[in-house]
Amino acid sequence: MEIDRITVELGPLYGPMIVFASETGLRPGELAALEQRDIDRDAGVVYVRRVVAGGRVKEPKTERSRRRVPLTSRATTALDALPRRLDTRLVFPSPRGGPLDMHNFARRDWHPALEAAGLPPHRLYDLRHSFASNALAAGISLYELSRYMGASVRVLEMHYAHVVRDAEETARAKLDAHAVASVRRLAGVDAVPVGKQ
Repeated sequence: MEIDRITVELGPLYGPMIVFASETGLRPGELAALEQRDIDRDAGVVYVRRVVAGGRVKEPKTERSRRRVPLTSRATTALDALPRRLDTRLVFPSPRGGPLDMHNFARRDWHPALEAAGLPPHRLYDLRHSFASNALAAGISLYELSRYMGASVRVLEMHYAHVVRDAEETARAKLDAHAVASVRRLAGVDAVPVGKQ
C-alpha cells in the first residue's frame, strides 16, 4: 500500500493518523481511543490501554491487547504534524472532539482517498498488515511482533507465513555476517596493528 500517496489525499488532519497506524500496527478502534497521555516520547513508546468498540470507549478484551508499541521516528513525525487541540485528550479526534467513528471515516475519507491516489480498495485495518509485514522484513521476531500487535505468535504465523519465509533470508544473512565477523576477530584480522593507532 502506498502510504505517502494516501496521506497526501487525506491532508494534514487525517494523513498523520494513517502514517501512525502503519508505523505502530494499532487497530482502528485503538487509534480512535488513543489519548495524549498514552504517548511516552521519552521512552519512545505508545501505550495501548483502551479501544472504541460499538461507539463506546472500553478496556481491551484481553491482557495481551494492553501493550507498549515502539514509536518509530516516522510515527513521531506524524504526531508532530498533527494540529494540536485543547478541547480533547484524544490524539485523533473527530471534528467535534470525541472518538472518531472509524466506519464513517472509512466511508467518507479513506476509500475516496484510495481512489484519488489511484490505489485499489483496502480496509483501514490493512494498515496493521503493513506494519506487520514491514516489521518482519526488518528482522523483528514473531515473538516481539506478537507483543507489539497484541496477537499470538500462532495467529501471526497463520497470517504472515509468506513474510516470515522472506525474513528467513534476512536472518540467514545476519547470521552469516556475524559468523564471518567472529572468525575474523578470532584470527586477529580486524585488530589494529601496533603503531597505527
